[in-house]
Amino acid sequence: MDSDYGISRELSDLQKIRTTYQPELPPCLQGTTVRVEFGDASATMDPSGAHIINRTFPHTYGQPLAHFLRATAKVSDAQIITEHPPIRVGVLFCGRQSPGGHNVIWGLHDALKIHNPNSTLLGILGGSEGLFEQRTVEITDDVLATYKNQGGYDMLGRTKDQIRTTEQVNAAMVACTALKLDGLVIIGGVTSNTDAAQLAETFAEAKCPTKVVGVPVTLNGDLKNQFVETNVGFDTICKVNSQLISNVCTDALSAEKYYYFIRLMGRRTSHVALECTLQSHPNMVILGEEVSASKLTLFDLTKQICDAVQARAEQDKYHGVILLPEGLIENIPEVYALLKEIHGLLKDGVSMNKISSQLSPWASALFEFLPPFIRKQLLLFPESDDSAQLSQIETEKLLAHLVEAEMNKRMKEGTYRGKKFNAICHFFGYQARGSLPSKFDCDYAYVLGHICCHILAASLNGYMATVTNLKNPVNKWRCGAAPITAMMTVKHYNHGPGASSIGKPALHPAPVDLKGKAYELLSQNASKFLMDDIYRNPGPLQFDGPGADAKAVTLCVEDQDYMGRIKKLREYLDKVRTIVKPGCSQDVLKAALSAMASVTDILSVMSSPSHIGQTNF
Repeated sequence: MDSDYGISRELSDLQKIRTTYQPELPPCLQGTTVRVEFGDASATMDPSGAHIINRTFPHTYGQPLAHFLRATAKVSDAQIITEHPPIRVGVLFCGRQSPGGHNVIWGLHDALKIHNPNSTLLGILGGSEGLFEQRTVEITDDVLATYKNQGGYDMLGRTKDQIRTTEQVNAAMVACTALKLDGLVIIGGVTSNTDAAQLAETFAEAKCPTKVVGVPVTLNGDLKNQFVETNVGFDTICKVNSQLISNVCTDALSAEKYYYFIRLMGRRTSHVALECTLQSHPNMVILGEEVSASKLTLFDLTKQICDAVQARAEQDKYHGVILLPEGLIENIPEVYALLKEIHGLLKDGVSMNKISSQLSPWASALFEFLPPFIRKQLLLFPESDDSAQLSQIETEKLLAHLVEAEMNKRMKEGTYRGKKFNAICHFFGYQARGSLPSKFDCDYAYVLGHICCHILAASLNGYMATVTNLKNPVNKWRCGAAPITAMMTVKHYNHGPGASSIGKPALHPAPVDLKGKAYELLSQNASKFLMDDIYRNPGPLQFDGPGADAKAVTLCVEDQDYMGRIKKLREYLDKVRTIVKPGCSQDVLKAALSAMASVTDILSVMSSPSHIGQTNF
């Protein structure tokens, strides 16, 4: 009920202490003056889809990158904004809750009030449906008091959020007009920010004055691209899960008789599973991206786990911990094909009890092979993004069931002479996503809230707040904004020989990069993790002391800072313009031409669609 939102809540002693923590701001966000440097017009990562994105988003595609500058920066063409008239801004949670979301609102509120105390921040109650119904509460210091540095989304609440259909977009525009909003800040993941981009485009076309800003907040960690290094909530989720996993590892080592199969929340991608593996060192992790790339079947996965169990038994080890991402089930080729058939029949109105009889022969055979509990879960109606209800499909129990059957078979045949295989299954997700946010997520979310205010001060529409150089201390973070359309791609779908279709431009979940440094680190240690039981316990979430400033391993090992490199490139180009100008020597001119020709040739090849298609982000 709306009356439950924004009310003061009962806090423990630890929660009370956390409300007093004041996140740090980078120098570029301090003070009341906004200094913004605009870069060149942005493109999209995949040039082959650029014309489709441009056609779909004619008003918001190709906008420049924005960099917010510290007071000491000497940039001649920077825009300096010193006047801040009072504005009205709406903010809503869109999508599943993620630790740190409240701090985005806190940071936005503080920035608005610093720039002009007469500005108003309206919290939209109940997500997108609350927006359509114009249900709001004014965000004040009193409202924020018991939500600073706290988990959950209960200050404003959320629903099953989407702003996608023509009716929904129009309802949003009517609401923003009625509420007289100068800005609308949407807090969410890939789907929510895709919706934000469409909203921004529609508003621009209709000359609606409301500017739309997106914020990358999702525990899945899959809103990653050249502009976004990580998402609010990912750090917390992985730290909380890693402690739970480590506790299970210790239990396994103590009893020495159970294999724990642990499924981790994280939707289609395996970022959470990879990070938790690097933090806690379980014996095995099966990444969905590996399964998809190698086209591993259920039989392959069962054999892989059984072979590992047998190898450990030969060293008299009858325990272990195996991590599985919840999206694994959709990456198994034959199960994915089965799900597609089921979802098609469900959308055609076929009742659940008649699905089996209408499947193709091979799909029906697979369906009947699966245990009854999995069959029931596969029949659930798909999510709004057409994915299966992954949190409801107990992949860990399916694999434990298949492994147990295979180990019993091997024992009966005499190929396995160890002890009986025993499995215990867990699903970790809900336990962590309502956690108190980590220090990193508190800081990151608060900074993003401030950036949203800067974006609105610069009158930008269809942008996402971004921070790069995140693995370094806060005072070295680079704050900016990137057009959401620059993060979009267009997927091409094959439907058999000679038949294909082109999807709509959208932000798509970024898979784990199997050529990246984080995956390389996992590969280097996989055999030791499997056989040597080098379990590592990072302990509970730390807010003070040596562990408080620890950041995700996957963030620290990757060398990202894309926005910093863009700025560095511009500096080099400016130096070339300074050196090579009318009056320079023939030798200087020839050297510049030769070097530029070589660079241009190389970049042309690297930017071609055929080359980009062979590489992952």
